[in-house]
This record gives sequence, C-alpha cells and structure tokens, in this order.
Amino acid sequence: MIEFSAAEIAALTGGRLVGADPAGPAIIVTSAATDSRECVPGSLFVAKPGEQSDGHLHLGSAFGGGAVLALAEREVAGPDGAPYPSVVVPDAVLAMGELAAETVRRLRAAGDVTVIGITGSAGKTTTKDLLAGLLAGLGPTVAPRGSYNGEVGVPLTVFQATWETRYLVIEMGATKPGHIAYLASLVQPDVGVVLGVGSAHAGEFGGVENIARAKGELVEALAATGTAVLNADDERVLAMRSRTAARTAFFTSSDDFAADGAVVRARNSTTTPEGNPSFTLTFPDGGEHEVVSPLLGLHHTTNLLAAANVAYELGCAPERIAEGLRTLAAASRWRMERTDRADGVTVINDAYNANPESMRAALRTLAELGRGRRRTWAVLGEMLELGESTIEEHDLLGRVVVRLNISKLVCVGPNTRALFNGAVLEGSWGSEAVHVDDAAAAEQLLAAELEPGDIVLFKSSNGAGLRFLGDRIAEGPDPQPSQDPGPDHAPNRPAALVEAASGSDASGKATQP
Repeated sequence: MIEFSAAEIAALTGGRLVGADPAGPAIIVTSAATDSRECVPGSLFVAKPGEQSDGHLHLGSAFGGGAVLALAEREVAGPDGAPYPSVVVPDAVLAMGELAAETVRRLRAAGDVTVIGITGSAGKTTTKDLLAGLLAGLGPTVAPRGSYNGEVGVPLTVFQATWETRYLVIEMGATKPGHIAYLASLVQPDVGVVLGVGSAHAGEFGGVENIARAKGELVEALAATGTAVLNADDERVLAMRSRTAARTAFFTSSDDFAADGAVVRARNSTTTPEGNPSFTLTFPDGGEHEVVSPLLGLHHTTNLLAAANVAYELGCAPERIAEGLRTLAAASRWRMERTDRADGVTVINDAYNANPESMRAALRTLAELGRGRRRTWAVLGEMLELGESTIEEHDLLGRVVVRLNISKLVCVGPNTRALFNGAVLEGSWGSEAVHVDDAAAAEQLLAAELEPGDIVLFKSSNGAGLRFLGDRIAEGPDPQPSQDPGPDHAPNRPAALVEAASGSDASGKATQP
C-alpha cells in the first residue's frame, strides 16, 4: 500500500480524526485490513460492521497486532479510556472506496499503471488468476485474493498496489444495478473484460436482461482510449460493443465470427480424455499455437481466451501467452479442484459458486470424466438468488443430471426438493437420486457407498457450504474439519452504497462472487 497520513485519510473521506495527539508525530499507514487478525505494524484497520461480528469490537486486537489507525463509524475507547486513534466516518466501506480511488489517482499520476476490470456471471476468478499469471512476465502485477470482487474486496485489492505496480487486475461482481458502475468509478479501468451474462442473481436483478445491463456498466465506464474485451460467443455481451466509447476486441470459439476489432480465437476446441481444454489458439496477426490447459472442463476455454486476449492487447507475445496457458493452473480454491484419492476415488470440488450455467458445465465435465469409471456422483446443493425462477431452474437441473446419465444424484438441503423431483420426473428411479437434509447426512451416505473407481462432483452456491464437505471427502476416511480462509464476503450495505453508485434508493446488498 502506498503511504497515507491520518490527516490525509480524514481529509479524503470527510472524516473526523480522534484519539491522535496533535503535537505528536504524524500517524502514517502502510497497509490496510478488515480482519483484526491480519493487522501488522503500520496497518489501517477498517472497523466495518459484518455479518458475523462488528469490527468495532475488535479494535483492541487490531491495535495489539500493530494497527496505528482505525477507519471507524464511531469512537471506541481503549484501555486507558481515551479513544483509539481513528478517522470516524458515516460509512467505513464507502470511505474505503474513497481511499482506494485516491490510491489509483496517485498511482496514475506517478507512473505507468494499467487497470484491468473483469466481470461476468461466471469465470471471473479463474480469468483473473490466469491473467495475473500472464501479466507477471511483463511487470509487477497485483490481483485479488480469492474472489475479492465487491465494495470491500476491490479496495483491499487496490491497497495491495505499490509504486512499482504496473498491472492492477480488478475482479468486479454485483448483485444490484449500479454496483459495477460504482466499482469502476473507483478504479477507472483502462481495459474492461466481460465474460458472459448468465442467470446468477437473476432474482435480485429482476431478470437476465437487467443482468446484462449491469455487466455492461463496466464497458460504459471505459474512456475512448480504453479497450473493451468482449465474449463474442455470448449475444448479450457482443451487444455491449454499442455501449462503449472504447475500442473493442473479441474472443470466440467460433470460426465464423468476424469483426473490425481484433479477434482472438480458439479453433477445434475440445477436451482431452482427462478433461483438460484443448484448442488451437489464433491471434489477429495470424499466429497459431496449440494449447492444452491444466484446467478442468471445456467451459474454461472462455476464461483462457479472455486472459489471452487481454494479455495480447497489453503487449504480451503470442508465444508467451500460449506457453502460459499451457502451464497456469487454478490459483483459487474450490474451482473444479480435482483430488485423486489413494483408494481410487476422484473428487471434483467446484462448490464455491453456482448458477444454472455453471452447474450444467460442471455436470457435463463430470459426465465426460466418468466415461470408463465405475460410477459418477453429483452432490448438489442449492443455487441461491434465482428469485421467481428458483423452482423451475432446480427442476430443470435435475432433468439435466438424468439426461447426462449421471449414476447417482445427492440433493443436499431443504431447498433442493425441486432438484430431486426434476430428476425423478425425468426418469431417475430407485436410489439413483436421493434427497438428504444436510451435509452431515450426505457425508454419511458417501462414506458408506463411495468405492474405488467412483468420481464425485460437489457443486453449490457458496452459502450452501458444500465446499467443506468436498474437502473432507477428498481427504478420505477420518478427515479433519477444513477451514475457510475467508474470501470476500461483505455484509449487507446501507442504501448509501447504491445511491453513490447509481442514484438509486434501492438497498445495496454486498457483492457476492
């Protein structure tokens, strides 16, 4: 993090500085954290209200770890009765955003930094990881940890940047119109990437067309000097070229697509017998390179192409891009994470996020990998935030499981009844599809019935928690409880967030991955 004084932070955020000795040395912060356990000497501790706890209750821990200043919504007294050194603001998260925006402004004024924003209904984190790996060969690169992609995660990513940073990769998620516009206003991206428009959060957005409008806020934020990198295989994304002043570049798996903008293409896209994407990568200059990625599933071809397209636009040599895609594996957890147990059971843990499109992609990969295996298992939890289409989408997914000839379907949780019913109505019979109340019941079933040669997929929305069950099953008999490293889950935000982003008075729920 570039340095800020307490006085500068107060001025930037319109906050009130308390607990600091006016006659003493200036307080200088050199890092920032929202978790008191991550504070080190020189930290700014952002005491935001959270889903599980209020950061104001942990100022003692933060300052004990080395924090020198808090960004807080109220004064908190220390052991001596005096308030901890703090900048008091009405909304700590919005104040984080203001500090992040100033950080980007100063980085731009001081040097050659390029900001890349990535959005889409699926694949953001994988694409971010791939792109960071490719750009690291061109210069110092900063990218989010895990799925830090909301109004908390984006500032935390910005705060990782230093004066030496050349590439700043920002993942942008949203659950309401105006969220991406707000995030883009903080970082002013030079390059905007849109991966796809799906039905994730359809209930909160009010339909897929509203999702498309929200994702397009990224390309609308680009200046004429910027570049919009668009998925030409998604009609809603392709239509966004009319919504941006920036030049456009495209990536596609189609041989037929043509455009005035630069096109990066995957020809002969398929998967290997091990499930790895394989294709001929072609560039606008006519160069062709064979790529077999270590990622798992054909759907990752979109993410690979997006990363390749951005890297090409930023000057990375095609040969280096192709070589990078051949070697870069998933860097974030619970994304098609494969474990081959010693007893012959294979576990695919993809339970960090789920929507109808990503569910179908994962199930197709399971069916492909299951050829020649003893049995295929799909352990599925609820897809959240689908609104009025929840029952329909779960019913349809159950039918897809049967059509793909998955051997065993385990529906986990009270809200997966429609998933189970869809499978039964499509023709699943006997014990091919079962419904269990919770992850503990699913674990008992799997412990009793998994056998060597089986392959099992875990897939659900983050809130369903199946990723931890997947971890335990991957460890084999007598596993130890797994720990969540705590990726970006911001709490519900007050209306001020959306008002700041879009002028709306709607409630601004936290961005989810």
